Amino acid sequence: MNAVEIEQAITELADQPFDPEEFPYAFLECFDNSPARAKKLRKGSTNKSDIGGVLQVNNIHITIADQGSVSEALAALRESPATQNKRHRVKFILATDGQTLEAEDLNSGETVVCAYEEFPDKFGFFLPLAGITTVKQIRENTFDVRATSRLNKLYVTLLQENPDWGTEERRHDMNHFMARLIFCFFAEDTDIFSEDALFTATVAQMSARDSSNTHEVISEIFRAMDVKPEDRPSADLPRWAEKFPHVNGELFSGSTDVPTFSRIAQKYLLHIGNLDWKQINPDIFGSMIQAVADEEERSALGMHYTSVPNILKVLNPLFLDDLREKLHEAGENPRKLLNLRKRMSNVRVFDPACGSGNFLVIAYKQMREIEAQINERRSESGRKSDIPLTNFRGIELRDFSAEIARLALIIAEYQADVVHIGQKEARQAFLPLNAQNWITCGNALRLDWIKICPPTGTGVRVQSDDLFGTLLEQAEIDFENEGGETYLCGNPPYRGSSWQTPAQKSDLKAVSDGKIRSWKCLDYVAGWFIKAIEFQDEVESTFSFVATKSINEGEQVPVLWKYIFSKGYDIEFAHLPFNWANLASKKAGVTVVIIGIGRPRGKKRIFDETGVREVGEIGPYLAPGSKVIVTKATQPLFGQSKMLRGNMPTDGGNFVLSRTEAQELARYDRPAAQFVRPFLGASEITKGSQRYCLWIEDNKIEIALGIPFLADRIEKVRQNRLASTAPTTRTTKVPPHRFMQVEGVAESHSIAVPAITTINRDYLPATILSGDVILSNKCYALYDAPLWNFSLASSTLHRVWIATICARMRNDFSYSNTLGWNTFPIEKLTAKNCADLTTCAEKILLARENHFPATIADLYDPVKMPDELRAAHDHNDEVLERIYIGRRFKNDTERLEKLFDMYTKMTTKVSADA
Repeated sequence: MNAVEIEQAITELADQPFDPEEFPYAFLECFDNSPARAKKLRKGSTNKSDIGGVLQVNNIHITIADQGSVSEALAALRESPATQNKRHRVKFILATDGQTLEAEDLNSGETVVCAYEEFPDKFGFFLPLAGITTVKQIRENTFDVRATSRLNKLYVTLLQENPDWGTEERRHDMNHFMARLIFCFFAEDTDIFSEDALFTATVAQMSARDSSNTHEVISEIFRAMDVKPEDRPSADLPRWAEKFPHVNGELFSGSTDVPTFSRIAQKYLLHIGNLDWKQINPDIFGSMIQAVADEEERSALGMHYTSVPNILKVLNPLFLDDLREKLHEAGENPRKLLNLRKRMSNVRVFDPACGSGNFLVIAYKQMREIEAQINERRSESGRKSDIPLTNFRGIELRDFSAEIARLALIIAEYQADVVHIGQKEARQAFLPLNAQNWITCGNALRLDWIKICPPTGTGVRVQSDDLFGTLLEQAEIDFENEGGETYLCGNPPYRGSSWQTPAQKSDLKAVSDGKIRSWKCLDYVAGWFIKAIEFQDEVESTFSFVATKSINEGEQVPVLWKYIFSKGYDIEFAHLPFNWANLASKKAGVTVVIIGIGRPRGKKRIFDETGVREVGEIGPYLAPGSKVIVTKATQPLFGQSKMLRGNMPTDGGNFVLSRTEAQELARYDRPAAQFVRPFLGASEITKGSQRYCLWIEDNKIEIALGIPFLADRIEKVRQNRLASTAPTTRTTKVPPHRFMQVEGVAESHSIAVPAITTINRDYLPATILSGDVILSNKCYALYDAPLWNFSLASSTLHRVWIATICARMRNDFSYSNTLGWNTFPIEKLTAKNCADLTTCAEKILLARENHFPATIADLYDPVKMPDELRAAHDHNDEVLERIYIGRRFKNDTERLEKLFDMYTKMTTKVSADA
């Protein structure tokens, strides 16, 4: 269940008569507990309560209190031995008597006390019961989710009753209708309309009992709000519609067609209107409501939320911190304060992937707060704002999201005016709306950003007079104030290269062709970086985007960052990888970075969850000190042994045998058994499982073909390859008795490294295997290499290098021989160095052997790793790091600085020699 569905469920529960026996189970079902789990609780098999309540392990302890004794009952829950039993892991306690409800989060100590019928207003407090990570804004203000819930019900019901409104031809009309409704609900609760509940009350009063004319009533209201005061005498408006003001901004222009309403749809409409829309929070409402109009996203309704703290991680270092610093420097000086206010009136914020406008809304609200402090210090409190809303530009692909972004900004402006200049003044300044369209609906990678956010003094003028329906060629409007700063920001769509649609591939090609080679490997978000660089070439500006961390890893670095640096730009600030989580249940957020780019200037800043540090340079891997870009090397650069990929069968599974199949073959077909070899990949190495393969050398093919079992398998491989959809496989000249790609086979031993491995281990799980083992393409191998190579591969230094240079697959390391191993900087090793590192490798292997039959996965569990093995690795690190700098490195930052320095010197020397 998502947050909206939970809110609906608990609202329905609160509306029902209170049933003390049923309440605990019904409450738990609201939070994604299945009826089967509730049934077990009822039977008592999983109920661990010791005071006659309901205790669900790892969740909540609930009790029904006597009338007027809720506080005492909650105290009893708190002191209950069952609650305090660590094995039960109780997170919440809750007591109610059907009149009052009290609850406590035992981890944070936060409490809720409210009337029983009001507890749905507190549903955000309980979302962790459904495994949903909550955020402060949701916990403190549930209105946005409740409004989204009801709007979604109305939207779905109207589409069911008016299927033509769900077609591609009418989808825009439906979305525009919803935007009009949202405006009316907000306006009637915030004194924008002359009477409270004017819209909702009028619809209720003027509609027929069977709602057959509801659509006509709403249509007339919409028409009234499009008529100017001087035109009203001739507009033939119904008397009851004349109370509605002229809104302008083209929100109500054009067709006033409205879908027909059933009594159910009308009831949903009135329920929405009865909410208190003064509570709307444009920071989060927009990003939630945008999913209403998208059928694919509606299943995730309520998860579309980007927290304000995360948005500020982009906006603060981009420009808000500087404005606040200038405010601090100005103190009480009237002239400096005036200059800062004038500067702020010229600041332009442009989000070319604005969605429902979160970044623009937060930027606007933050700037209004700074301006209010300026006005207060200048004794000008209540002064009308100098910050034009049209200085906050955006591009959004989906029309409904674009309309919601405009509404969110309009609402944010009105709310800021109420706070800073007063309710009456805010209302007077609000209507009529400005008709200029500053949010453009279109494909950002296909549009000319200069036309949407032009440099000042270019003479661009308004070509559209339509706030809510601008055509692409009509998007150009000039800025209200000349000569300002421009900041680009946002959270563009990510999409890795393997998951891009053909249209997205085409978009990337359009922005990359002629500028960047090998662009096909780039994430979709890279298109925004490329467009922003082009924009900066024309308009002096700085930009900061949220992006997947993969654009700073692996093969994307030489492709994207070589281009950015070649254009003369620097990374001005960066936030190291962190989890950008939405309001989601049992769903991990995306690991992202935040990168700010501009012309070189002074110190750079690196942010992480612990704080910020200043550095002289930020490189493409977001490491300090070096802008060097590591490129693939076909041979080792620093004297280590050559590493090859494992072997790929491309056999349709016909060469691969399970342990049972291999044993049976050895037992019943001894001639065939001589062709069976252990076959290991990443999973087998780490988990200790066994798998085998048929390995037939060219000089033994005649023997193999004389064995029916082998001849049959070889023929199946041949047929499988001929039937392949891959041309290279179908036309291969590799004989069917051999693996398709044979990279290498060991004589005595191999040192193997899994191609994919979890980042949760403190060391890469390299291992030593006997010479008869055939390694799959899920591994990399050093065949018959000296043992000191194992010491290198198992070191912290190498793990840090791989973590920085190589790409990641989801949350795992994706190892690479050409990018990770061949480029790994190694000091020139003496014979004694090699001997010492060999000893270290032997100690690691011996420590593992002492814990046989524990697997690599068992041994390298970061919590359960044996002390003996950890000590062996620590000794290995000490010996190796003393070879590098004569002592242990202080931290990973120092390790990277040394490695990048070595790599830079080596590649510079190679270039000079060439």
